Amino acid sequence: MQFFSTPARIWLGGILLSVLFGLTYNVISGQGVFDVDTLALVRWIHIVAGVLWVGFLYFFIFVQAPAVAAAASDEGGPGPACIQRYLLGRALLWFRWSAVVTWVAGMLYLGLSEQLLNVFSLGLAANGDGSYGFRMGIGAWLGTILLLNVWLLIWPNQRKVLGLVPDLEAAEIAAAKATVAKVGRINAMLSLPMLLFMVGAQHGVAF
Repeated sequence: MQFFSTPARIWLGGILLSVLFGLTYNVISGQGVFDVDTLALVRWIHIVAGVLWVGFLYFFIFVQAPAVAAAASDEGGPGPACIQRYLLGRALLWFRWSAVVTWVAGMLYLGLSEQLLNVFSLGLAANGDGSYGFRMGIGAWLGTILLLNVWLLIWPNQRKVLGLVPDLEAAEIAAAKATVAKVGRINAMLSLPMLLFMVGAQHGVAF
């Protein structure tokens, strides 16, 4: 089990298994062994990165924030500092860059499928299925808002909380914490309709 001892090896193992299964499928289905569907590959990258991004978002809001609050109120415990020192920096690295990969892969997918204008015009452009453009457009615009919130609001303020911005007053750090918490909760709420309409663009909206 030494192969699975590092995150990099876990990633490598998962990618190799995916390629192996894909090549096996090509053989069974009678395609060329190394035939690659570029659009499907980009979609897969978009989904994997999106699972990481939204997964970390939910972890921050529904797991870490309550845990930090509980640790801060536990007078006999180790306090929340250990969470921020060993966990938060790593989690934020994956969080913010998985957001970028998700968005870039999504834009590439829409571009390759010639749906970029249709989607970002919410189906009003004349070059595509208007119903698909409207449903996917809601998801894409919400995803773009989430990305901007991550890089323009959450990460700059989180840097202050982590002590990466020098010479800050306690009031500034407290304000940064409040901004991170508020915007993170907004992103968590927006993620639900984003997923509803993004997935629903192909498979049907639930409501």
